[in-house]
Amino acid sequence: MNALLHEYAAVAGEDTIDQLLQLAEPLKGMKVAHVNSTRVGGGVAEILTKLVPLQRELGMDAHWEIVLGKNEFYQCTKLFHNALQGRTAVVPESLLKAYEETNAQNAEEHRALLRDADIVFIHDPQPAALLRYIPERKGKWVWRCHIDASHPQRQVWKYLSGFIAGYDASVFSLADFAQMLPHPVYLIPPSIDPLSEKNRELSEKEVRETCERYHIDPDRPMMLQVSRFDRFKDPLGVIQAYRLAKAFIPPLQLVLAGGGADDDPEGDLVLAEVQAAVKDDPDAHVLFLPSDAHRTINALQRAAYFVLQKSVREGFGLTVAEALWKGKPVIGGDTGGIRLQVVNHHTGFLVDSPEGAALRIRYLLHHHDKLVEMGRKAHEFVRENFLITRQLREYLTLMVALLHGAGDRVVLE
Repeated sequence: MNALLHEYAAVAGEDTIDQLLQLAEPLKGMKVAHVNSTRVGGGVAEILTKLVPLQRELGMDAHWEIVLGKNEFYQCTKLFHNALQGRTAVVPESLLKAYEETNAQNAEEHRALLRDADIVFIHDPQPAALLRYIPERKGKWVWRCHIDASHPQRQVWKYLSGFIAGYDASVFSLADFAQMLPHPVYLIPPSIDPLSEKNRELSEKEVRETCERYHIDPDRPMMLQVSRFDRFKDPLGVIQAYRLAKAFIPPLQLVLAGGGADDDPEGDLVLAEVQAAVKDDPDAHVLFLPSDAHRTINALQRAAYFVLQKSVREGFGLTVAEALWKGKPVIGGDTGGIRLQVVNHHTGFLVDSPEGAALRIRYLLHHHDKLVEMGRKAHEFVRENFLITRQLREYLTLMVALLHGAGDRVVLE
């Protein structure tokens, strides 16, 4: 066992690593390609940062490529994202043309790798059309949807499924998100890397120093939401919940921390709205952090009394798993992948409104024993279900199934 796998064995257990080695044996030497739209910002990039090196450690020739486009391409794919999550979106023909032309150009750029790869994972809508422009491919292609696609806008889904139908398989995070497609559908929830800078243990000294650097009082209760500045994350709803709770608990502090993503053209506008909403409150902190501020986020999560993820739509919500791993109960929106992680009254609370969130904030601040108990359950729940070793095992199982003729099964767990 090499050094990297040995590190994971210390967290996930020797048996888990033995399983990975056995599953990877028939895949050694195979060329695997992952394609998405950004190397920084968002959960997909975070997962691939560790998933691809781990596949290499297990003997695969793994690669990670990105599609690049101009502003019209990202405007189009943002509308796709919103529409897949149920928001009404009208996508002009000019943007659809830019989407298809950008995929055609990227197919030419990456043709040699994608044509010859044994398995290609295409992540989310941005590169979904690549398949059409590489008809001479030899391997299996898998479309991986990280989005809450439970109630997609019909017209947009019809357009995208015209590209996706030709894949050999699709992967969704939850059964509720899966759509009818003419190929096998697999269900694989995302995961966190316990050894990353964002999740490894930190000293109390570093946690306090991080708080003080951002003018947060480490000795007063602080609630935190970490996410991109996106309306689906409902940062304005978090601010409303904080204000309702603060009326009863004056020492309470709020931190909204996050950054942008290269493929999200709306982020600056949402950030400006959030900054305007808290500008007169010295206890409300909006931190726009660089994409590599992993230790800062880690420290903030450890400093928080509890964490919020009050999304109104959420594919999975890696920040939920990160907070639970650090023993923090999460008050989360009752939607999407948050439901998979927040076991109501055990690892946190599910809420539907700012008022509901405020009630749970007050409860946790007044019931410290319950907060500690929930935090203990939260850490163990993530260890058992949401570490990257589990996700890698399920990806390997999918790959073996597709390459060895078992692709007619639907894997549910």
